[in-house]
Amino acid sequence: MIPLEDSFSDVIGKAQRGLRLSDTELAEKARVSSQKIRALRDGTFDELALVRVAPVLGLAARQLCVLAQGQWQPRNHGSVEGLEVFTTNYHDMTVNAYMAWDGRSKDAVAFDTGADCTPILRSATKRGLNIKLILLTHSHPDHIADLDRLRTETGAPVFTPEDEKVSGAKVFEEGKHWQVGALHIDTRKTWGHSNGGMTYVVNGLARKIAIVGDAIFAGSMGGGNVSYKDALQTNLEKILSLPDETLICPGHGPLTTVGEEKQHNPFFAGIIDP
Repeated sequence: MIPLEDSFSDVIGKAQRGLRLSDTELAEKARVSSQKIRALRDGTFDELALVRVAPVLGLAARQLCVLAQGQWQPRNHGSVEGLEVFTTNYHDMTVNAYMAWDGRSKDAVAFDTGADCTPILRSATKRGLNIKLILLTHSHPDHIADLDRLRTETGAPVFTPEDEKVSGAKVFEEGKHWQVGALHIDTRKTWGHSNGGMTYVVNGLARKIAIVGDAIFAGSMGGGNVSYKDALQTNLEKILSLPDETLICPGHGPLTTVGEEKQHNPFFAGIIDP
């Protein structure tokens, strides 16, 4: 299993920055000291302080405590025929890229490149696949670091969301649909972490999958670098509205499901019915 991308302190930090609360403001609202706020963000588990801080930050306290105590990890979902995840190292982080394919036609789609597209190319060759499309979730460097090589090696056209301009890539708007073999790919704009991040909902495999980039992680979400409010809202409306069994394929961390995130993600648990 790929480890969780974020700790409970990361979750607290993202919420605090998103709401633009200083340590002093958060301490006053939560009725704890500023020193305890800093200690939580540094990774020191203090249950009482956490329970007081969570509602001020709009986080689910119980789920945050469970995360802090290392008591939750998404289920190991095993392999899905026609889907592969590629995890590569980008500086001090790991990043996920994906490939989905139709087993009959052998036509495939690559989603992002990660730091190194070698594993994608190697897998495509081994499986006898023809990569027909390269689809980008967003334009942050860790997700498109090896794009030029993947494009050159495959000859596949590259598509990027309209607000995520990338040199040499064709732009598209939300609602764009592709069919690759038996795969049907729909697009949902899930921005806020980036200007125009896109989620790709893929039907035609053994189960519905959602390639979400950095919109949402197992037990967390991408920081609201552009708009925290819109990051939360689009995650709720565009990803967590999918069927519970939908497999979420994030840009970092392990695979999860819509149902698991509705129950266990501190940003969303309690906001919508599990």
